Amino acid sequence: MAENIFLFIRDYFRKTDKLLWALVFIASLTGCCLIASQQRFDTVDFLKTQIIAVIIGILCAFIISLIDYGTIAKFWYVTGGVGLLLTILVFFIGIQINGTDDTGWIRLPFGITFQPSELTKICFILTFSKHLAYLSEKNKLHSFWGVLTLLIHAAVPVVLIHFQGDDGAALVFALMFVVMTFAAGVQIRYFIISLVAVAAALPFVWTVVLNSEQKNRLTALFTSDESMFRTYGWQQYQGKVSIASGGIFGKGLFNGPRVARDIVPYQENDFIFTVAGEELGFIGCSAILILFFIILFRLLKNSALSQDALGKNICMGFFALIGVHVLINLGMVLGILPVIGITLPFFSSGGSSAVCSYLGVGLVQSVYMHPKVQKSFSLRAPNAKNNRIFV
Repeated sequence: MAENIFLFIRDYFRKTDKLLWALVFIASLTGCCLIASQQRFDTVDFLKTQIIAVIIGILCAFIISLIDYGTIAKFWYVTGGVGLLLTILVFFIGIQINGTDDTGWIRLPFGITFQPSELTKICFILTFSKHLAYLSEKNKLHSFWGVLTLLIHAAVPVVLIHFQGDDGAALVFALMFVVMTFAAGVQIRYFIISLVAVAAALPFVWTVVLNSEQKNRLTALFTSDESMFRTYGWQQYQGKVSIASGGIFGKGLFNGPRVARDIVPYQENDFIFTVAGEELGFIGCSAILILFFIILFRLLKNSALSQDALGKNICMGFFALIGVHVLINLGMVLGILPVIGITLPFFSSGGSSAVCSYLGVGLVQSVYMHPKVQKSFSLRAPNAKNNRIFV
């Protein structure tokens, strides 16, 4: 029995993308250390929740990676239905938790809270990847009606989540749509038309769509008014001070005085990068950015290695999800973008984000472990194996 388990594990790690596993594990481990430092004098045990979520996420990713992604995608209607049902369910039983300004959470048994939009992002990657692959197979990816169906597909979660008040998540869906369609080969003219339409709609968005709080968060980026710094700009201002206080080498893990006094609001979550800035300094922050760069590069490489459109789309979808989250989160922390509640993947405290991030890892691992043989004429012998280089 023990020998069979050992052989299974050995065979698994021969086939899996070991580097990607190592990278996301290092990211989660570093995130847990930063969360542990932040809660030194906090009564809430964020670390325990994070560790449990990471373990659950890794187990789910492991199981998903064993299943052929083609088989998973065949049940796109189930995946899409689950994502849609959870999103709609929020309108009826959604709650608002401390530190948020939307009702995008659901309370589960044993006092657990869950954010459906995080799981819906993974569901969207699957259904939208299947949609893109179908249009590509039918040669409809360049047609107006084909692109229109893609737009409608993406508009469903964007609109529903916007009305929940979580415009940060809605923006993530919109940008995932842009990245995935561009990578799939949708023609540039559609992006130009969309850009012109967005620019024309900005006055309407400012006057009708955005509420007063969202407008204040935006204007706080461009004002030197002291009252604004003490209200809507307070979190970003204190976050930048914490990062600057770390200098080159930082105060040392578990030694940041500002972290200990919990000066930056909710620094265990969206502003976890400020903890890294104060305690790990410029060197530590640079290491985190390099880590994300390698993760994103690895996702791009797995997309390139995939021999079918579905696999490429799935990898690009998760690439877009991680990339958009990282860019927006760092933009918020550095005061370049308004605070819209976007987590730093694998680092920020939050069980929903941690588990769902690993679900995405599992999908990418499935693409890597179940390569499709490209159907083309070749001089190879019929029984020649499809060779792959494992890095």
